[in-house]
Amino acid sequence: MSEQSSSLLEIKDLGSGVVKITLNDPGHQNTLSEKMIDELQSVFDTHTSSTSRVLVLAASGKVFSAGHDLKELKAARSNADQGKEYFQFILKKCSTLMQSIVHHPKPVIAQVDGVATAAGCQLALSCDLVYASSSSRFATPGVNIGLFCSTPMVALSRNASVKHAMEMLLTGDLISTGEAADIGLINKSLEQADLESYVLEKAKKIAAKSKTTLKIGKKAFYEQIEMPLSKAYEYASQVMVENMLEYDAKEGIEAFLDKRPPSWKE
Repeated sequence: MSEQSSSLLEIKDLGSGVVKITLNDPGHQNTLSEKMIDELQSVFDTHTSSTSRVLVLAASGKVFSAGHDLKELKAARSNADQGKEYFQFILKKCSTLMQSIVHHPKPVIAQVDGVATAAGCQLALSCDLVYASSSSRFATPGVNIGLFCSTPMVALSRNASVKHAMEMLLTGDLISTGEAADIGLINKSLEQADLESYVLEKAKKIAAKSKTTLKIGKKAFYEQIEMPLSKAYEYASQVMVENMLEYDAKEGIEAFLDKRPPSWKE
């Protein structure tokens, strides 16, 4: 197990192709400051072509992430344009990060053990899978400070039903992991003592699959989900054809028929 650290992130190789990225700025509630966003973007970019197979995103401290750094936003108001250019800049940077996670070629698992609010909630929901400790909470509380959580809404509305998403956005209330699981925001709520081992077990199970197949499947999932039904089937059928022509599909089918473990190309 190897470990690397930047000023705001801790990176650990957990073995078996699993790499853990930990937000490590608990003194500032792991806010998505400009620097934090830049460091996260750099790490995700680096692992696009690395030997890693699954990425786990976690955080130190009691807060997974409190979202944007409000002090940075407030400071920008002293600019001649009252902060407009900076607001556009930081929101584009944050949106790019979220899309990088969704479009990343490798599965990304959020391991939430704390409060995830606003863009911090958005960060967790942008991951492919989310597992959280039973003491964790989720919220999009911007409405409470006069700033509707419009960008977190994008991730929220793609995970929860319309009514549940609107309830979170309009009230700003914190919800429990039990409720989050019920409305589809997270995969599972676990006791804190079980969270890390459960996530690692799940990550290693996924990492044992064909890397090529995971990449193809993740991309196809997010592409088809935005399409009308007939177009989705047309697109998915073409993806299946291309997938069938890959070495790992040939090997996997033959291994299944031969009743032996497959030997993936990568």
